[in-house]
Amino acid sequence: MAQEILQLDYQFLDQVEAAGPFDAGACFQCRKCTNGCPVTFAMDLFPDEVIRLVILGQREKVLNCRTIWVCAACETCTTRCPNGVKIAELMDRLKEMAIEEGVPSPQPQIFTLHRTFLNNIKRRGRIFEATLLPIYMLRSGALLKKWNEGTWYDEMKLGWKMFYKGRMPVFPKGIKGKKEVRKILTQSKKTKSKS
Repeated sequence: MAQEILQLDYQFLDQVEAAGPFDAGACFQCRKCTNGCPVTFAMDLFPDEVIRLVILGQREKVLNCRTIWVCAACETCTTRCPNGVKIAELMDRLKEMAIEEGVPSPQPQIFTLHRTFLNNIKRRGRIFEATLLPIYMLRSGALLKKWNEGTWYDEMKLGWKMFYKGRMPVFPKGIKGKKEVRKILTQSKKTKSKS
């Protein structure tokens, strides 16, 4: 039986932390993050395992795992961490690193939602649900699937109810710092492409 040779990237933790700090090195594997996570049932690696693999320089395994895409960024893990490791932020950074390095997402729908979400924020400075969901459904193919299954009408009825109860605004609310938010998202993209 052949043993797998580990490919270590000794700079991986430093590269991750450069965008933080996330304090991943402070993790002592108590597993409170994993025990509190509501989506571990859909993960291939538990949050504490991802952190450990980051520390051990397992770049390829981390950036190819499903866990970084499944993470809902609910911050339960971050709240539960006794050492203040910013786990939810770390997961988001790993997601961005995977995108930068061209690692295909094992969860294409989540990747599509991620991009649609960030573009929505970049455009308006905050989320505007009335455009977020339809654009996501078009890009992900969910709208075509609902059309073919005949379930689109139920979605329309739900949308109408939400609109009627004032839960789906027609126009987005403005914010004062829209240009600043756009600048932050644009700068981070330029900085990442230079490095």
